[in-house]
Amino acid sequence: MQVLQEGQTIKHEVYGLGVVLTSDSERTAVEFDDHGSKLFVTSMMSAELIGEAPEHPVKPKRRRKSSTAAKTAKKAAAAAR
Repeated sequence: MQVLQEGQTIKHEVYGLGVVLTSDSERTAVEFDDHGSKLFVTSMMSAELIGEAPEHPVKPKRRRKSSTAAKTAKKAAAAAR
């Protein structure tokens, strides 16, 4: 596989759709929709390119931990005291 452009969308056979964060001749970092960030060896990576890279790539937002239910339970317990 070749060096990819930042912001380019790819489809990986295991992880699904993702956006290239960085890519050079050695490593490629991709942010996947369902699996988070993954780092690949560029020369060994196999993925299907989906469309062209955007002119001004937008970095994906970091995913937040799903602790909303735990926070709500803590607040309810504190309010009950």
